[in-house]
Amino acid sequence: MRSASTHAPRGLAAILQKNPDDVVITFAKRTAMGRAKKGQLKDTSVDELLQALFKATLEKTRLDPSKIDDICVGTCHPPSPLYVSRSAALAAGIPNKVPISTVNRLCSSGLMAIRTIAHAIQAGETSIGVAVGVDSMSKHPRPTPEICEEVDKNADAHDCIQSMGWTSEMVAENYKISRETQDKYALISHTRANEAVAKGIFAEEIIPVELKGTVVSIDDTIRSGSTVESLAALKPVFPNWGPAATTAGNASGVGDGAGICIMTTRERAEQDGMEILGKWVASSVVGVEPRYMGIAPIYAIPKVLEQVGLKKEDIDVYEINEAFASQFAYCVEELGIPIEKINPNGGAIALSHPLGMTGVRQVVTGLAELRRKNGSLLCTSMCIGSGMGAAGIFVNEARSGSRL
Repeated sequence: MRSASTHAPRGLAAILQKNPDDVVITFAKRTAMGRAKKGQLKDTSVDELLQALFKATLEKTRLDPSKIDDICVGTCHPPSPLYVSRSAALAAGIPNKVPISTVNRLCSSGLMAIRTIAHAIQAGETSIGVAVGVDSMSKHPRPTPEICEEVDKNADAHDCIQSMGWTSEMVAENYKISRETQDKYALISHTRANEAVAKGIFAEEIIPVELKGTVVSIDDTIRSGSTVESLAALKPVFPNWGPAATTAGNASGVGDGAGICIMTTRERAEQDGMEILGKWVASSVVGVEPRYMGIAPIYAIPKVLEQVGLKKEDIDVYEINEAFASQFAYCVEELGIPIEKINPNGGAIALSHPLGMTGVRQVVTGLAELRRKNGSLLCTSMCIGSGMGAAGIFVNEARSGSRL
């Protein structure tokens, strides 16, 4: 397991210190999400969604697109993702001199896009960069991976390509995560998300986008009315595997959406009069046994904390992806982090998990929550299909009442 960051400050005081060469985030928003195959984005292609997001972002920020040095898009399953992303950027009015790349580390792809831009800024190769996370699971559901017979003889290689639902059941079986425990954590997610909707919290992080003449600005993924009884009544979706405890109510929703962060140095932001919302500090990536893919945050989070000299108690908000309640419950209990600090407005079980979007969405959501709470530090993390995990540390620099 190797560190993904080499220039990170160490210790709380150093992390909170403001330096001219800090990598900062000046804009962080996401689109509303749609339920895959059924929701408001089911007929929207990835390029159409990206074009709308780029256009809305440029209009909102008034950023001269010719000043962008590079764009990185995290996405998982659309065919020819680089061509799609490049075309969308050009159609949105971004000049053809602005380059673009795509990155795919499955569920962490959005975070990896942020990491890629951050590292380019640290290296002095980029001054203003844009990180994006996007996926349409309506148009591009997970394909069935294929490996040759010789590779498949390796046990880890065989497990690596299995259904993510199977890994959920393997975690539940091996770590004794009961159906009741899974439903308990799922109910927390559903309840918190519905409370956030009632308070209008998500409106603060969503940028409205126009698609086919309609403005999309409200998530349609959040289901109301979840109770202990209603969750317990749901049938397993993987009845032939393990304890068969994973249901549509305690697994992440399948969805569509996109998120975006504009990043630069503190010096450049101040020079150009750009509002600073947060600071990128460091990231970590790890590998675990593929069949227990979901437990990766229990390694990725301590690794990134140790890397920057922080204790878990130093973090004000954690955004940990809820791929499945089985793995999420195990991670929460193993990490020993108070649930009050984790996904305070619900997570992917309630909101949905568009694979490439999630890594950016969690940063957008976490920074917005820190601003409301006047908190300082965000740790974000997720498990990654095939047996990996990632985490990142961010500092809030926008306090309650500031303009977003």
